[in-house]
Amino acid sequence: MQIDKSHPESRICTERNWHVFSISEVLSEVESTHEGISPEEAAARLETHGPNRLPAPPRAGLLRRFFTHFDNILIYVLLGAGVITSLLQHWVDTAVILAVVVVNAIIGFAQEGKAEKAMDAIRHMLAPWAAVMRGNQRYSVESEKLVPGDIVLLESGDKVPADLRLLKTHGLQIQEAILTGESVPVEKHTDPVDAATALGDRTCLAFSGTTVTSGQGMGVVVATGAQTEIGRISGLLAEVETLTTPLVEQMGTFARWLAFLILAVAALIFAFGLFILQHEFSELFMAIVGLSVAAIPEGLPAVLTITLAVGVQAMARRNAIVRRLPAIETLGSVSVICTDKTGTLTRNEMSIASVIMQGDQYVIEGDGYEPLGAITLEGRPVSIADHPSLLELARVATLCNDAELRKQEESWIVEGDPMEGALLAFAAKTGMDGGEARNQWTRTDIIPFDAKHKFMATLNHDHENHALIAVKGAPEQILAMCESSLSSTGDSAPLDEPEWRELVESLAAKGQRVLALATKPVQPEHTVLEQSDLGNALTLLGLVGLIDPPRQETIAAVEECVGAGIRVKMITGDHSATARAIGQQIGLQNTEKALTGVDIDNLDDAALAQEVLDVDIFARTSPEHKLRLVTALQAHDMTVAMTGDGVNDAPALKRADVGIAMGRKGSEAAKEASELVLADDNFASINAAVREGRTVYDNIKKVISWTLPTNAGEASTIIVALLFGMVLPITPIQILWVNLITAVTLGIALAFEPTEENTMRRPPRPRGQPLLTGVLIWHIVLVSFLFLCGVFGVYTYAIDREYSLDLARTMAMNALVVMEIFHLFFIRNMYGTSLTWKAVRGTRVVWLAVLVVTAGQFAITYLPPLQRIFTTESVSLLDGALIIGIGVALFVIIEIEKQVRIRLTQPGGKDGSHQGAGVEMQG
Repeated sequence: MQIDKSHPESRICTERNWHVFSISEVLSEVESTHEGISPEEAAARLETHGPNRLPAPPRAGLLRRFFTHFDNILIYVLLGAGVITSLLQHWVDTAVILAVVVVNAIIGFAQEGKAEKAMDAIRHMLAPWAAVMRGNQRYSVESEKLVPGDIVLLESGDKVPADLRLLKTHGLQIQEAILTGESVPVEKHTDPVDAATALGDRTCLAFSGTTVTSGQGMGVVVATGAQTEIGRISGLLAEVETLTTPLVEQMGTFARWLAFLILAVAALIFAFGLFILQHEFSELFMAIVGLSVAAIPEGLPAVLTITLAVGVQAMARRNAIVRRLPAIETLGSVSVICTDKTGTLTRNEMSIASVIMQGDQYVIEGDGYEPLGAITLEGRPVSIADHPSLLELARVATLCNDAELRKQEESWIVEGDPMEGALLAFAAKTGMDGGEARNQWTRTDIIPFDAKHKFMATLNHDHENHALIAVKGAPEQILAMCESSLSSTGDSAPLDEPEWRELVESLAAKGQRVLALATKPVQPEHTVLEQSDLGNALTLLGLVGLIDPPRQETIAAVEECVGAGIRVKMITGDHSATARAIGQQIGLQNTEKALTGVDIDNLDDAALAQEVLDVDIFARTSPEHKLRLVTALQAHDMTVAMTGDGVNDAPALKRADVGIAMGRKGSEAAKEASELVLADDNFASINAAVREGRTVYDNIKKVISWTLPTNAGEASTIIVALLFGMVLPITPIQILWVNLITAVTLGIALAFEPTEENTMRRPPRPRGQPLLTGVLIWHIVLVSFLFLCGVFGVYTYAIDREYSLDLARTMAMNALVVMEIFHLFFIRNMYGTSLTWKAVRGTRVVWLAVLVVTAGQFAITYLPPLQRIFTTESVSLLDGALIIGIGVALFVIIEIEKQVRIRLTQPGGKDGSHQGAGVEMQG
């Protein structure tokens, strides 16, 4: 589409006055029709106008982004030390300090780049899809591929994918708060409005990014990407919000306190050494610098960031897209998963299994949406000619239907609602051509399905001057609107409502979803459909029972959740009998009792909070019930994950600790209210995300549990030497080297640790678990003491053997590094024993880190140029074996301590004891 801006009418495009012009004028301007442009024309326009997406938000320059990684109080301390050492002309020390700081910044900068790429990928994966008409055919296309002139279909829960001039509306209301600030949805029409009309009153337009709250509509795309209203006003929708986790906030607070503590201790020791022990200023100051560097975990922020990013990528591989980073941490403590049934626990491939008409019960064969399969009655195939009302039932199923069935490669897919697709497949099995039936019976008006009235109705006219109303919906609603029923042979009889209700329950008890279909003939001049036209004058055609079998992987996932101490609760709009049947098939713990929405309404908050502990199935629920159930569970200090797909699920998704939206069938409103999006709508992916969440939290705690004791051990070595007036067993520059080589290798290796075997056999982590616990503090004290013993032990050994001071310090430094390596292997298996082949074998990342550290230690120990810089000497083979023996001794002692603690905390059971040890160590 090319527009000549010299033409007077071009002002519609340049000034965004689409609301002024009539439907015919707009369609003429964008060169389109009600049937839409052709796919070929859409491709050509996409080349001209570009993709329908907002421009990426501006990013800071590379230098600015790099230097932001120096904005940390611990880094300031190190930089201050570097400045002073340079003034003292200790150039090597200055170089090593700067190397530590710069390497840390480089790691953070590189990781930031990865995080931005991940967020770009997430932004792409979250791009909404749109239902469009192209060449009079309905398609689902990515919203990025929409072009001016496309005809877009809107339904309740959809996010408007581009700016649209509305062509048809039926009860259409759109929430436009992101543009206007008005919280009340706007009712939409098709009539043009004045040019000066305010944005919020342009009722013939639907704006990109707004959300359909009710009704249906059809509109033509008039603006895409940056040309839309939301693209012009702001770039908010192009930004992905990244929030820090509570754990990282705790680490920030911890870093500030640690910095002040280190500075205070350093100042006191400096004063003590200078005025009491009369040490030389320059030598003493360098020792204090070494102490500061040893105590500061400067690599910790970068390692934590990497650990979180690794978790995001791991979840994405499991089809769980993290929209807000706190969800990673919270997932690790989830104790209850409230899940929808259809499409999450089940396959979401509906097929009609049963049809009940007055006096007859048919069995419908076939799989999924394939329109092939026999129809049997009492085990024998039927002839449709002998059952004319069955054909009438199929006609109503086709006319009161918005879906399309298409064959894609070797399978049949549905464009639209899966249940409606199953109805079309059933109609095809009766021999009815759906396209021909819809052409013969033109739809004149519609009452769309709404949760408030629980039915959909269409008014249809044929070419022979006949008219009928076709209705489908929830059985209890349709039965209340019917006065008669039709047998399969065409005979009519008064409706026996109690008998039909029993038939509904019989189908529901088989795990089938039940729909009722009815009809009513009307006069040909009847062209507008109102709810008052239905009344209680319908004729019931029959009931259809639809099945949606459980996913096979769901059964295993539910079993794993039970083993992990996580309760799974099904919250569905289906009948309680249907829900209980599915619950039994997937292995829910309590399927004997189900609470319905009516039951929930009859309970006050206190009574409901008591009931939710024992009940796992909730049926016939509304979004308001979901919100109450989540609140009731949280009243017991449970961490609740909640799934949802509709716009009305947003309150419950926001209330839950982790809101989980469905990526395929979920509305955009649900996705925006959630922390996690499931790309495959599969419950097993929730289970996998919980496992990854626990792994991420475990790895973060492992990083902390490795870093703090090793830093404390390094610092205590210098403190003890200064306090007792001893010669430093390790020089400040050697301490700097150890921190540099281990922080960027051994610490980072823990970020890539795989899931431990017992991860999903442990109870959920308690809410609000503190960062530093009594057991972790004890571990820091124990390891620090052992580090002291190891370093001073090997140093004393070397001095007693009359080795040179440089060699003694070289051995002490290597002993420190070896102990850090063995401490790493201990930390890797905090939940179980480290004395297994699998534990010793480690991972590629761990051994790569160990090899890098070993190579670095060999280099500064044996290469003459580095020996001069770090004042080291070559260590003999026998002394090297002694150093390794010190590391082994450290490992044995802390492993024995762990096993003793295991037996004290969980007496009598090996499996459970691992759980207790892990929880205590990390909690």
